[in-house]
Amino acid sequence: MTEEIKISGRRQRKLEHAKKAESKKTYWVQIRMFPIWLRILIIIALFLGAATAGLMVGYGILGNGTAKDALKWETYQHILDIKDGK
Repeated sequence: MTEEIKISGRRQRKLEHAKKAESKKTYWVQIRMFPIWLRILIIIALFLGAATAGLMVGYGILGNGTAKDALKWETYQHILDIKDGK
């Protein structure tokens, strides 16, 4: 008997598939335009920008205050004093 007869059909297909996979060359490799760490920093920066814009809109337009006052520490110190009962 020859070697091919001893091998089952399933195993023979696996061997043929492995030979085809070895003969194929990879021509295209995906390269990330932005690294993962840069994507994370961009998401954090966008989050902080949206939070700042939301604070300014909420304090300036909805709260009838000056929008720049939403970025001052004195505003939040006043809120904390009211919360603490001072």
